[in-house]
Amino acid sequence: MSRFQKLSHVLWHCQYHIVWVPKYRYRVLRGPVAEEVYKCIQVFSGRLGCEVVELNVQPDHVHLLVKILPKVSVSEFMGAIKGRTAIRVFKQYPYLKERPYWGNHFWAEGYCVDTVGLDAEMIRKYVVYQEKKERTETK
Repeated sequence: MSRFQKLSHVLWHCQYHIVWVPKYRYRVLRGPVAEEVYKCIQVFSGRLGCEVVELNVQPDHVHLLVKILPKVSVSEFMGAIKGRTAIRVFKQYPYLKERPYWGNHFWAEGYCVDTVGLDAEMIRKYVVYQEKKERTETK
């Protein structure tokens, strides 16, 4: 099976490794908040026609390996994901918004993005490894 996907006029394989953090890098992505962020990323990615390959929500950052359609820019994708997850999290967990330093912002500005070529499997393993490493460090 080819790694490429087809649209009407394009054969494509656009895969990205993206990392971003909550505002002030506070460790708030735990328990039900982390589960909500995980679900939101899955749902909103699907709505944009993008495929989540690997997703790992750490207490203070998110790792995402995703296939993004060529007609969707990375900045458009991240704007939708960060914006919609923030709205959803604040709606589900209003106590987060009450803290004086949050305001209406859940995520820090910006993100780190890297294109994934032939090393996709290595990056996938790294994303999974990060979760295992985090667990051993917190014990």
